[in-house]
Amino acid sequence: MKKIVIALFVVMVLLLLNSRQEQIIIPSDAIRFRIIANSNNIKDQEEKIKLKKDLEPVLGSILSNSYTKDDTIENINNNMNEIKKTIEKHNLDYNINFGLNYFPEKTYKGLKYSSGNYESLVVTLGDGLGDNWWCVLFPPLCLIEAEEENYDEYTYTSYIKELLDK
Repeated sequence: MKKIVIALFVVMVLLLLNSRQEQIIIPSDAIRFRIIANSNNIKDQEEKIKLKKDLEPVLGSILSNSYTKDDTIENINNNMNEIKKTIEKHNLDYNINFGLNYFPEKTYKGLKYSSGNYESLVVTLGDGLGDNWWCVLFPPLCLIEAEEENYDEYTYTSYIKELLDK
């Protein structure tokens, strides 16, 4: 009986601690970025990651002077040819769409991203049947992460909360 009471106490404490953990929800006016792989085979997933690594610095440069959602939209639209040229270096069939696209709900590093249709830049490779990689271009969450891959979860969450509170 004593073991059951102790176990229940531990479970209750864990539930209380977990329920107090703050969730930060990215605003609905965020601009997302997504690359969908052709399939889940290793080669297609590797191609998706190579493309991601090539596009990050290009997007970082394009968006370096983007301080608002409107700035971000304008800079992406004005530089779509540069984005396409980077993709075309990979000699892959692709489709690119900048506009409203559906995203499922996702939680990443303590941040909750609600499902829905979001302004986004989506690159679909081939048939687009594979796992995807995604991030947020505005506020510039993925570009921050690309620069600082050693953020721990607490630092990342605190920094993003600070950005969103401004």
